[in-house]
Order: sequence, then C-alpha cells, then structure tokens
Amino acid sequence: MPKIKTRRAAAKRFQLTGSGKFKRRRQNLRHILTKKAPGRKMRLGQATLVDSTNEKAVRRMLPNG
Repeated sequence: MPKIKTRRAAAKRFQLTGSGKFKRRRQNLRHILTKKAPGRKMRLGQATLVDSTNEKAVRRMLPNG
C-alpha cells in the first residue's frame, strides 16, 4: 500500500494545536491597509482556529497532522 501524502500547500498554511484543532492565519492583511482601522489590523494579525465546517477538509489534506 502506498504512503499517504500530505498536501504541501495546506501544510504551510495550517498548524495542529495541542488539543487537536488547526490554527490558521486571517485574511486581508497583505495590501490596501490604509483604509483599515488599527484595531482591525491588530486583530487580523492574530491567528485563529479553523471553523468546524472546514475542519474535515483540512484533516483530509493533512493526514499526518
């Protein structure tokens, strides 16, 4: 039986936490930053967890964690 391969693009974007959930970066912090409020940019810089609706897809892309 062949080895299970990891999707490398997903491996670079998601990180497994100690409790078994996936951590991700937030979007909208690359360009057009002048119109965004400082508090909003500060929140966008913090990581968050993958939503439960998307967690199954992320687990499928990262079979080895």
